Amino acid sequence: MRDPEHDLSHDPSHDPRYDPRLTPSRGDIAAKYLESKVQADRFVTGEEFEIIAAIAPVREQPSSNAMLMTQALRGEGVTVYDRNGEGWAWGQLSGDGYVGWLPDAALMKPAAAPTHMVSALRTFAFPGPSIKLPPADTLVMGSKIAVAREDGSFAVTRDGHYLPKAHLAPLGHCEPDFVAVAERFVGTPYLWGGKSSLGVDCSGLVQMSLTSAGIGCPRDSDMQQAGLGRALEPHEQSSLLRGDLIFWKGHVAIVRDGSTMVHANAHHMATVIEPIEPAIARIKQAGSEVAAIKRL
Repeated sequence: MRDPEHDLSHDPSHDPRYDPRLTPSRGDIAAKYLESKVQADRFVTGEEFEIIAAIAPVREQPSSNAMLMTQALRGEGVTVYDRNGEGWAWGQLSGDGYVGWLPDAALMKPAAAPTHMVSALRTFAFPGPSIKLPPADTLVMGSKIAVAREDGSFAVTRDGHYLPKAHLAPLGHCEPDFVAVAERFVGTPYLWGGKSSLGVDCSGLVQMSLTSAGIGCPRDSDMQQAGLGRALEPHEQSSLLRGDLIFWKGHVAIVRDGSTMVHANAHHMATVIEPIEPAIARIKQAGSEVAAIKRL
């Protein structure tokens, strides 16, 4: 049995060019752009939608009991290739290219282009210009919204919600220190497939933190290990720098300084800061050695 601290490892034997997590292709249907590259009964162009739910689950199968693979946040684009007629849509996220099943109810046709994103860990959307009103919604970091106008300390969205301006940043804003962003998630409950301050997993924490700093980042830890930075040579690993990433099979942590790291993990069931050496020893005892240390 695998140590629960680690994310599920995916089968590395498939053709990496057509990773099923990133390739909208099934035996019965596939995206039109994959024609002549994969086999499928039919190829479709797909239809563009955006996420209207605050947080939408992206599941492995069209069922609320299916494994949560990742999450999509308000304002993210989705290309839908199939609907099962029972409330589920199969598509690909525009942000990181992840493929899976989303609830139909979480989707709407694209409206005004987003202008801002939520920069606070989470914020409330009020139905009017007063914090004493009962919130209409809760949005999390990374959510994209279209601001129509300002009203005092509030930004008013196209659908008439009032959000504190202090919790927003213009689209494209980059945080100066992605590690500081990760540190803000300390105490967040661990959630397999989660990518918000309501619940996050190890690779979701890395992705959310890097994305907030304007650094493109894939979703899963094996993708991150393959695609981010350069691997440190053994002689370099004795002097770790803030922002280095430590990878195990199915797990990743962010180095804060020479002796501590921050990571979301199932051992603590939370995002925590802890000393690096004891953590490496604990994970090794559970059966997993450090696979790589990458420097961005």
